[in-house]
Amino acid sequence: MIIVIGASTGGLLDTLSRALGLIIGFVVAFTVIFWLSLIIWTFRDIRSRTQDMLSQILATLLVTIFFIGGLFIYMILRPRQTLAEIYERQLEEESLLAEMTERQTCNNCHARVESDFQVCPSCGQKLKRPCPKCERLLELRWVFCPYCATGLAPAPMPGMAAIQGMPGPAGVPMVGPRY
Repeated sequence: MIIVIGASTGGLLDTLSRALGLIIGFVVAFTVIFWLSLIIWTFRDIRSRTQDMLSQILATLLVTIFFIGGLFIYMILRPRQTLAEIYERQLEEESLLAEMTERQTCNNCHARVESDFQVCPSCGQKLKRPCPKCERLLELRWVFCPYCATGLAPAPMPGMAAIQGMPGPAGVPMVGPRY
């Protein structure tokens, strides 16, 4: 009976050593695949964040040499935004800037006005005037109507009140030498 137990113990140890070898093989294979995946992910991630080739190589080498520790160091030091995010943010800023420059406002109260308003609805400031011939809205500073070529009398500019004691009609600039 002792011989039978000894024979079965040897087979059991042999089976356990094979199973342990198989488990160790799977763990090693998983670790190698995981390590290669981290290297590939790091290279792709750094490529999406910078165009500097030296930074791309150093980040990839960091993860290649130091494995998970290198990944943590890379995650701390990597650029915050990807190149695509930076590009999108720049497009947003340009779009907002273009929108702000297109927006018309009243010179007096800075309220938003439409292009076809004659007066500001908030403060009553005169913004445009109609052409006496074709009735299209014109800027106050225009001397001729660009639509029908009618000569216009100069209109007083808003905020340019006549100065007491100055010659000439109120609001009309003087012509000639000013010395």
